Amino acid sequence: MGNNKFVGAHTSASGGVFNAVNNAVDIGAKAFALFTKNQKRWDAKPFDAKTLDMWFEALEKSGIQPKHILPHDSYLINLGHPEEEKLQKSRDAFIDELQRCEVLGLDRLNFHPGSHLVKLSAKEKKDEVFLADVENRCLDVIAESINIALDKTSNVKAVIENTAGQGTNLGYTFEHLAYIIDKVEDKSRVGVCIDTCHMFVAGYDIRTRAAYDKTWGDFDRIVGSDKLMGMHINDSKPPLGSKKDRHHSIGEGEIGLDAFKFIMNDERMDDIPLVLETINSDIWKQEIELLYSFVE
Repeated sequence: MGNNKFVGAHTSASGGVFNAVNNAVDIGAKAFALFTKNQKRWDAKPFDAKTLDMWFEALEKSGIQPKHILPHDSYLINLGHPEEEKLQKSRDAFIDELQRCEVLGLDRLNFHPGSHLVKLSAKEKKDEVFLADVENRCLDVIAESINIALDKTSNVKAVIENTAGQGTNLGYTFEHLAYIIDKVEDKSRVGVCIDTCHMFVAGYDIRTRAAYDKTWGDFDRIVGSDKLMGMHINDSKPPLGSKKDRHHSIGEGEIGLDAFKFIMNDERMDDIPLVLETINSDIWKQEIELLYSFVE
């Protein structure tokens, strides 16, 4: 079982993408995540030959496989943006991110689905039919964005991350994820990354065996465990269902240790990147060791 778990962290690519590999090796990671460009900027220069050589060399030396690497796109991208011009800018940037992954020999790109940005009154938020309509229209735009991007690229899978449901962010329910996937034409190139903190603050409990089994049973039924292509392993500062996105170190937050023991012994999480985004990078090495110590 332990041999089938690939745990790491979102490491810094500062100074060049190859540094993300070296930083992963330094903490004993068997998987990692990275930004392939500055996540707070729209544009980026294409990779030069020297950078690519150093990337592939570092990767070979590390022994980490491309399928255990989960690149993350820029935070500026909103594939559900209500304004045409900004939507187009996001779509172009997303295509560029997929192409960057392809150049690096990576087979998946993790992204937040998008936000509808509609200013809703308290009454409208409470009106479930109204809210569902606003959300579904945005989810349609997100699915269309994914279809356009997949059509213009090859090999790289679009991996949708579940969100905490903060503000107008969509993708916080399993139903949202399934809705998008249903509308993606090439099902072989779409998957999901589940963030444990986001899952928890969106209202999915995983703290006890019974709660964990129910939540993942729902996931299997609504989304399908064959769609799970990565996880972000985070404890949560805010409580269950709070819809606030604030990560904590493993075992120090509201989720507690048991959920992570369950994950490390769950074959649904075999052979995919399990990536820490916990708040204290100084203890990532210890957290990776801790997670592996849970394998029975």
